[in-house]
Amino acid sequence: MAPDTLREIIRHGLLSFPVTPFDGEDNFAPKPFAAHLEWLSGFPVAGLIVAGGTGELFSLTPAEVVEVVRTALSVSGTAPVIAGCGYGTKIACDMAREIEAAGGDGILLLPHYLTEAPQEGVANRIRAVCKATNMGVIVYNRGQARVSAETLAQLADECPNLVGFKDGTGDIDMVRRVTVMLGDRLSYIGGMPTHELFAQAYKGAGMPTYSSAVFNFVPETALEFHGALMAGDDATCTRLLRDFYYPFAAIRDRKTGYAVSAIKAGVALRGFATGAVRAPLTDLTGEEVEMMQALIAGRS
Repeated sequence: MAPDTLREIIRHGLLSFPVTPFDGEDNFAPKPFAAHLEWLSGFPVAGLIVAGGTGELFSLTPAEVVEVVRTALSVSGTAPVIAGCGYGTKIACDMAREIEAAGGDGILLLPHYLTEAPQEGVANRIRAVCKATNMGVIVYNRGQARVSAETLAQLADECPNLVGFKDGTGDIDMVRRVTVMLGDRLSYIGGMPTHELFAQAYKGAGMPTYSSAVFNFVPETALEFHGALMAGDDATCTRLLRDFYYPFAAIRDRKTGYAVSAIKAGVALRGFATGAVRAPLTDLTGEEVEMMQALIAGRS
C-alpha cells in the first residue's frame, strides 16, 4: 500500500490494536490469533496495528513479529495491516524490511528502550527507519522517544513515507503544536492507555482518532464511543465513560502492566485462547477476572 494511501485510510477511522496469543509452551499461537481477528473483522475499522503495545511487541522476537504479520494478512480482508517495530536502530531497520517483505502495509515505530536520547538522536533513528522501508511509517511519541513539533516537521520534509504521528504522552500542548504546525501532512492517532478516557481532549487538539485496545473484547462498545465522539455526542460519551471505561480503568489500575493484561483477560472471556501474558507482565488474579466478567456482561 502506498504511504499516502495509508495516511488517508487511517486519518479518521477507529484502529484495532489486537493482543498476541501464546500457547502453553509460550510460543505465538497463530490459529487463535486468526480466529480472534476473523471475529473482529465483522466490525468496521480503519486498520489493524498488530504486535503493538497491546500486542506485547516488547516481548516478541523480530521473527515472531513477522509471523504475526503474515497471520494477520491471511484474515485481514481489506483493512491495512500495520506492525509494531522497535528496539535499537539497526534492529528496527531490519524489522521494517522484514515486515515489508512479509506484505505489511506500514509500521508503528515504538520507542527505543532504556536510554535517554537527545532530539538529534531520536530524529536520526526515525530517519534511518524511514529510509529502510517503502512502507508508511507512524511515529509513536512516548517514553524515551519524544519528538518536538520542530523535529517532526523537519522529518516530515525529509521523509515522504512518514505518514503518521501517534501520541502516548498526554501532553496536549505539544499535540496541538504538532497538529497546527503540520496540518494535513500527517495523520494523527491517539495512543494513551485506554485512549477513550482522553479522546475528547485529544480531538479538541486536532487528533480525531485513536487505537482502541478494548475493541479487542467489546467491539460494539468501542465503535459506539468512537461514533459518538465523531458526532460530537457528548452525552453518549459521558454515559459510556461512566458505565464502562472508568470501571474498566479501575481494574486496569490495580497493578502496573494491567493495561495489557486486562485486555488479554477480556479477550479470553469472549472465548478466545490467549494464553498468559509474557514476563515482565503478570496476569489478572481470579478475583480480577471475575470483576472483568461482571463488567462486560451484556456488552458486545
